[in-house]
Amino acid sequence: MSINSYFCVKKETENEIIIERSRFISYVKPCRTEEEARAFIEEKRKAHPFATHNCYAYIVERGSIARFSDDGEPQGTAGQPILEVIKNKKLCDTAIVVTRYFGGIKLGAGGLVRAYSQGAKEVIDKSGTVENVLSSVYFIEMNYDLYSVFLKISDKTKCSVISTDFEDLVKIKVAVPILDDNFSLEILDKTNGKVEPKKIGEDFIVY
Repeated sequence: MSINSYFCVKKETENEIIIERSRFISYVKPCRTEEEARAFIEEKRKAHPFATHNCYAYIVERGSIARFSDDGEPQGTAGQPILEVIKNKKLCDTAIVVTRYFGGIKLGAGGLVRAYSQGAKEVIDKSGTVENVLSSVYFIEMNYDLYSVFLKISDKTKCSVISTDFEDLVKIKVAVPILDDNFSLEILDKTNGKVEPKKIGEDFIVY
């Protein structure tokens, strides 16, 4: 199934709650691939070698891969609730680790589900979310006298300038949403055909 946009968390974020003397430290990070998610999880495990549990869940590859782990908590009380929070928030490319330091009071299955769910919800809310939009990526070369034309078009167009290099020519890499992509024709028209953007690929971009 092809998608034109999806939401993920805005930035790597940490949050902590204390429930019945147990510390629940939640971490969230935008991760596009399973490799990135697993590296993030391992990083947090190494940061908390003496934690009672490091439970996690992630959805990556734009929703095609979902995994979770209870890491020793009773089955279905930690990883699955974290995953359900990610799903209910309609997020992709998002990984969450909730580290628990046991405080001496057992919470029971229902208490654990509520605690891990709360930890996941709060860290997502703290991070915020952003929309990733499927976009055409263009490479443009132009003389310096035409750069102002590009700037005028980019100011009134929903686009994201990825990079700009000022060399013998101005060299620009820019992304434009696929569903609103008249950018190439606009550049051709306003420069009287002197500048022709070259599409070099597609990617999901935050605007």
